[in-house]
Amino acid sequence: MTIRRNLAGIVYFTIFAASKRIMALFLTKDLDDPARSRIGVWQISESEAELRAMTSIPSDELEEISYIRNESLRKQKLAVRALLDAMFEEKVYLSHHDNGKPYIENNSINISITHTDKYVAVILDEDDEVGIDCESLDRDFSAVEKKALSEDEIEDLDDDRKNEQLAIYWCAKEAIYKLTSHYGVDFAEQIEVDSFRFHDEGDLNATFTDDDGYEHELELSYMTFDRHVLVWVVE
Repeated sequence: MTIRRNLAGIVYFTIFAASKRIMALFLTKDLDDPARSRIGVWQISESEAELRAMTSIPSDELEEISYIRNESLRKQKLAVRALLDAMFEEKVYLSHHDNGKPYIENNSINISITHTDKYVAVILDEDDEVGIDCESLDRDFSAVEKKALSEDEIEDLDDDRKNEQLAIYWCAKEAIYKLTSHYGVDFAEQIEVDSFRFHDEGDLNATFTDDDGYEHELELSYMTFDRHVLVWVVE
């Protein structure tokens, strides 16, 4: 295994297994002393068979995955398990609440999960609720403008980097939605992201207004890599 760390505190792990290169990216975000929050990102470079062989997935969960018709989605689910195996010393059992929010059955740590065709990512925190979302920047996000943005957010769009901005808006609102676990959230009306300009990495401020009208001020962070953007929030 080789390890690189950049100035932002992001640790890049390159793992070699069975002569096949597998890359997992880890980020450690210091909230307090000691650090309680950790992000892992796994690049899906393996076949489905290889992912099945390298994961310690429970038989009932493996059976559930086998019913998924889409091969890419099956690989994403398996890659999440491979990532969890890399992030935990002990075997963990992943499950979901009725609202879809994931949790670890045998560990009280808070978790949020995101996946694309090429990457899966997980954020963990010992004490605080978390949310994370990842998207490819090669995707067309034009529909997000009318679907999920307020008038103020639309006015803030930069024509030169509009698609990248829309991607960050979408990921930020998805991460907040996962954090809050509220049904029927109106992204345009209930989640407002403050004005920002696109950079390779940065911080965001946002406000979530719950169904009772109470406003929750949130701070998010984002990073880009390999034409993807990753946004996370800890509260």
